[in-house]
Amino acid sequence: MGFGRLERTPPSSRPFADINVTPLVDVMLVLVVILIVTAPLLASAIRLDLPASGAAQPAGAARSVAVSLDARGGLFLNDQPVTPTELSQRLAAAARANPETEVHLRADRSVPYGRVVEVMGAAQQAGLTRIGFVADPKAP
Repeated sequence: MGFGRLERTPPSSRPFADINVTPLVDVMLVLVVILIVTAPLLASAIRLDLPASGAAQPAGAARSVAVSLDARGGLFLNDQPVTPTELSQRLAAAARANPETEVHLRADRSVPYGRVVEVMGAAQQAGLTRIGFVADPKAP
């Protein structure tokens, strides 16, 4: 019964045992392109755990500034980190440019209420009286 060759093949005709990396490189390049395309589409780089509300969509204002307070106590104006003094100065400049500027205040749910009131006070001292609270639009 002959089920195959029993003789040994020369060492030069061994099977090719290296991995073909071309498909791996193709997949990785596609993933890099997807990452490059989707990265700018992220809404905000500041991670906040916003409280939920059914009516959480802010009304569109002709001019608005976004003030954010994160869980670690960081203060941000239009997604740029600022100190409380810089915040007051920039809010005053926005009020001088347009007194109808609306402040969209986003605060993490773990931020103490006193800290939120301080930011509201800074906006009012700068001359901005239109303050909107931004919440997560999901139902609680």
